[in-house]
Amino acid sequence: MFLLDYLCRMARDEQLKERWEQVVNKLSARFADGEPLDLDAIIYLIGVQELGKPGKRFKKDDKINLMHIAICRLLEPFGYYRFDYQDEDGWPHYEMIEQLPSLKAGEQSLLMKEAIVQYFLEKELVH
Repeated sequence: MFLLDYLCRMARDEQLKERWEQVVNKLSARFADGEPLDLDAIIYLIGVQELGKPGKRFKKDDKINLMHIAICRLLEPFGYYRFDYQDEDGWPHYEMIEQLPSLKAGEQSLLMKEAIVQYFLEKELVH
């Protein structure tokens, strides 16, 4: 039984890796002239997408808020956040449903990559 679980996990990990590379390659080609985007840059782009104002220039504080929007949106399907409302300026607001567990840096990165891949599967950017 342990071997079967291990093999299933390895297959999922390989699929996640392949899909993550698809996301990075497609977004890097479109937004960074092929230079590989890092996790934070991709989270920022998702925040801009979710706000719906792609051509707008943002201040530093706005960039932090955009990343927060993205993280909430990405973790919504996992049950950590729920969309609450959109304010008069068009910014989405989320309510925390469940506190995130304490995760090590590598675990946080893996969770975000899984969430990003799921987001782009929904948007049909990756298959």
